[in-house]
Amino acid sequence: MHLFAAARAAVGEPMVTVEAGTLGSVLDSVASRYSDFARVRPQCSYLLDEVSCTDPSTPVGDGSRVDVLPPFAGG
Repeated sequence: MHLFAAARAAVGEPMVTVEAGTLGSVLDSVASRYSDFARVRPQCSYLLDEVSCTDPSTPVGDGSRVDVLPPFAGG
């Protein structure tokens, strides 16, 4: 999982490794390890293998890339 901006700051790392599952379970796993991530999680958008993903039941396979994108300011 690749983290950007506020999500990266909440976790303290640019990337974390998680086990395959659903998007929801992957995000839950990160939130359980990094409590500050739970605070920014609802504001984020997610890309699964470079495609926008909003359904928490979407499968995330081994080797898939999840990008966590908080809202960005500026233009």
